[in-house]
Amino acid sequence: MITRTGARNLITDVAGLRVGNAGDARLRSGVTVLAADAPFTAGVHVMGGAPGTRETDLLAPDRAVQQVDALVLSGGSAFGLDAASGVAEGLRDMGRGFAVGDVRVPIVPAAILFDLLNGGDKGWSDNPYKALGRTALADVSEEFEIGSTGAGTGATTATLKGGLGSASVLLPDGSTVGALVAVNALGSATVGAGPHFWAAPFEIDGEFGGLGLAQGFGDPMQAPTKLAHHANTTIGIVATDAALTQAQCTRLATAAHDGLARALLPSHTLMDGDLVFAAATGARPAPDLAAQVLLGHAAACTMARAIARAIHAARPVPGDLLPTWSERFG
Repeated sequence: MITRTGARNLITDVAGLRVGNAGDARLRSGVTVLAADAPFTAGVHVMGGAPGTRETDLLAPDRAVQQVDALVLSGGSAFGLDAASGVAEGLRDMGRGFAVGDVRVPIVPAAILFDLLNGGDKGWSDNPYKALGRTALADVSEEFEIGSTGAGTGATTATLKGGLGSASVLLPDGSTVGALVAVNALGSATVGAGPHFWAAPFEIDGEFGGLGLAQGFGDPMQAPTKLAHHANTTIGIVATDAALTQAQCTRLATAAHDGLARALLPSHTLMDGDLVFAAATGARPAPDLAAQVLLGHAAACTMARAIARAIHAARPVPGDLLPTWSERFG
């Protein structure tokens, strides 16, 4: 069987999932929301040294709440955590949420990246992220843009403009794995000063240029970073239609971090808040042990591809601090 992507090559190839984006060009920041037709099981794993999160403690396997209503990725550093409040309010208006008596409490874990030093207007008097979160929720669809949008609006890497990426893969047993990621890494997604992506071995159908492997890799100890700017973090989501427990979702998120390490050099640093959520809709049967191993491997490979697609799809706008991949390499 030839490895192939889902119909959209987006995380929404996992049936029932939808993604919404909202961005503010003047702010140079934005929000991305993953929602679903029904509550879904979720887990999380943090590998970065500087994370910013909301309600991730609820995702531990021993907690009372086993499913969530949405997941949020946001710019704005700690201010961006308020995006989840806007999403929760929107979900409550839809009648969604964990039932406590006659009250509904939407469960909306969130993670943020630091994009406060990217040249945008950050002199607001009222935090804009709550409204951006609500707008992103209203925008959810099976079709969505990648590149300079949503949580990736103002993202950067060490050498190029960052962005929002997504990818999917169909597995031999019929299940689907998808990834969604906002790439604002301390390190670089490309090899040295050239156009080749670290994620090249995992590319499918030329989805980020089809350049193949770099001809040389230089000194791996001389990896470029944007350490002086302290403006980092890659946050993402992997999803599957397989039926997984919260513990199995946590393991899937852990495996997906290998995708960050394969696509970004360096990754998981003290100045990154690298985090991956995992989501399982349960539309397909629970996997056996061998299938769980394949799911983890697919999550890592798909995350690596989504990272490269984010950089490849980034669009230039006036005032960018770094060039896009397309500007530099065509």
